[in-house]
Amino acid sequence: MGSASPSRAIDRSVITDHLSRGPRRPVRHACGAALLALAAAALPARSAAQARPAGAVTDSAAADSTRRRAAQALQQVRVTVTRDAARSPLELPFAWSRATIDDRPALRRSSVADLLLGVPGVQVQERANPSQDPRIAIRGFGARSAFGVRGVRVLRDGVPLTLPDGQTPLDWLDLESVGRMDIIRGTAAALYGNAAGGVIDVRSRAPDPHPVSLDARLWDGGGVQRASVLASGSRADTTGRVQGGGWLGSVTRTTGDGPRQWSHLDATSAFARALATVGGTRLEVQGTRYDAPRAENTGALTAAELARDPRLPDSLNITRRSRKAVVQSQLALLAARGDGANTLNASLFVGTRTLDNPLPFAIVAVDRHVAGGSLHGAVRTTRLPWPVRLGAGADAQRQVDDRLNLENCAAVLPTAAATTLCPRPGTERGALRLNQQERVGGLGGYARAEVEAPHRLFASAALRYDRVQFTVRDRFITGTNLDDSGERALSALSPMLGLSWRARPLLSVYANLSTAFETPTITELTNQDNGAAGLNGLLEPQRTRTAELGVQSVVRGRLRADVALFRATVLDELVPFDVPNQPGRRAFRNAGRTSRTGVETNLAATVALFDVGVAHTWSRFAFDRYTVGSTSYAGKAIPGIPAQLLQAYLTARRDGWFATIDGTASSRVSADDANRVFAAGYAAWNVRAGAMVPHLGRLRLEPTVGIENVFDRRYAGSVVINATRSRYFEPGLPRRFTFVMRVQAH
Repeated sequence: MGSASPSRAIDRSVITDHLSRGPRRPVRHACGAALLALAAAALPARSAAQARPAGAVTDSAAADSTRRRAAQALQQVRVTVTRDAARSPLELPFAWSRATIDDRPALRRSSVADLLLGVPGVQVQERANPSQDPRIAIRGFGARSAFGVRGVRVLRDGVPLTLPDGQTPLDWLDLESVGRMDIIRGTAAALYGNAAGGVIDVRSRAPDPHPVSLDARLWDGGGVQRASVLASGSRADTTGRVQGGGWLGSVTRTTGDGPRQWSHLDATSAFARALATVGGTRLEVQGTRYDAPRAENTGALTAAELARDPRLPDSLNITRRSRKAVVQSQLALLAARGDGANTLNASLFVGTRTLDNPLPFAIVAVDRHVAGGSLHGAVRTTRLPWPVRLGAGADAQRQVDDRLNLENCAAVLPTAAATTLCPRPGTERGALRLNQQERVGGLGGYARAEVEAPHRLFASAALRYDRVQFTVRDRFITGTNLDDSGERALSALSPMLGLSWRARPLLSVYANLSTAFETPTITELTNQDNGAAGLNGLLEPQRTRTAELGVQSVVRGRLRADVALFRATVLDELVPFDVPNQPGRRAFRNAGRTSRTGVETNLAATVALFDVGVAHTWSRFAFDRYTVGSTSYAGKAIPGIPAQLLQAYLTARRDGWFATIDGTASSRVSADDANRVFAAGYAAWNVRAGAMVPHLGRLRLEPTVGIENVFDRRYAGSVVINATRSRYFEPGLPRRFTFVMRVQAH
């Protein structure tokens, strides 16, 4: 990441072109690169006496201290994303990552892409569209999503944000109050059930230890402004029944026009939490509110439009005034009790969401109510010859959607003649097309056992059963529109076997055989290509089997290394396609079988003044059996996933000043099942620099300036898979200058 001499300068276009073509022997090269990196880091370095003058003792001692802190930091990390008692990730048979915020200061926090950069195996496709959430994919699961998140289980402090049908809207997630994210980069249905091709556990910021603390941020990205105020505080422990306690509240306001035409956003979010320990039980109440009266849908572009001007919108989205308005609220109660090795956790939540979503093909209005709860615990006993950990739990969720579809008459002039579809010219809402209630209920339970064998071997097994019930009640029944009510129940038994060997205090080797079970969402089941209401009786859930081998370690006390290799087979993979002659309408079908092979490498280090991280993902995902009509797509690459994805960041700090550079390089991406349309590979870089101004009384200021997409690369940050009208490409963010001012007070 340091500056190269002129004789060794590397042309960025050569890197991008190489990534687009991909290596001739990708498995060998990917594995070789990872092994060479580990080997190089493990080689004996020259001693300080050989490399430096004898007087440089202070610098050497500082470097040794930094290495000790890095090693100690990993030893002290504890995770609960596996639904066990908090424990070291080096004892777990999973590919695990933690996305922290402090390594890259002054993030804009307007997208989860900011927080998840540098996590191998995780791809976040920015869509520069305020009406559409970024598309998150873990090992390809989630890449098919038309909106929201699919195939990935998302939680906040253990409470599911993912609905029982597997979809996860993320627009209401208040990122200003997020402290970190823990990620399982692999199939985890044995613990979490439906749509667990990967798991993202969002953890809220802890209350400040002071009685009252304020943290305000103002972010200006040109056309979009974002302002937030976060207040929190804690009180000291007491000897009474109520011990300790803390609170946190955050309000964020985002408004302005995005980088593309027809991309205005007006949104306000709020998050609050209060926690205390009562009689030895840790209790917490959380509340969330999100109100976005306007988020315009700028749409996707053709290749010619992307080349001419990526700021262009889909003209049909303007004439049909495509956008959305959302109001969402949720209240959650959490309880936890335990002594470290033995734990018991419970949660209850209720929520509502109203959506008004004019699309080019129709106006969709949804009134949603959700509720659910979870109970899980774990114990560790040493009464047997070898220590044993046992865990079990149950989850229940319910989702009720009242859905209306109406004709979109926004393009009809007030002077036009009235028609059956648009009886009131000049009025956006036309005739009723669909009126139904959709219910989804999910119920699942799991059990897990782990044996701590001699020589630091941890052998585990888990089994989970899930049943998801879909029900549609048709409310639009006429003489020509028959009753399309119906029910479907989809279930699965999901096993998992894992083995972890902690060969050294800071070296772990693991392997697992795991599964995933993913039902179609209620939207995917009801969006039929023939336009019929009710449930699609032909669409089946996809099922995945994965084998994984990995190693994670700290090399020479300063380099954190993580390498994972996996092979997954997916049966009945859910594949999206645009319905012909109905712009914006998506339907789904099953592919017979697909295979996914990948290698993930992550290197991160804290050296003296620098935090540096590099993550590389090599993927080979292909259809094995997939026929549409008389056309076979066997051997074709699964669209939406690059074969090569490289992300890196470097942060330097000194005397209150800091500077960060981060970037992403991706190979080309197929946009259709036939692999005839591709989005070109790209490399985009961002820089930020700022300073922490010394205390001004009780205040501390932190101004930051930045440039996003420094070289103004023109690229597709996301693709619409199997799109109609050749609108496959969603442009990435163009170059823009940003300013952040942070004010803290205690």
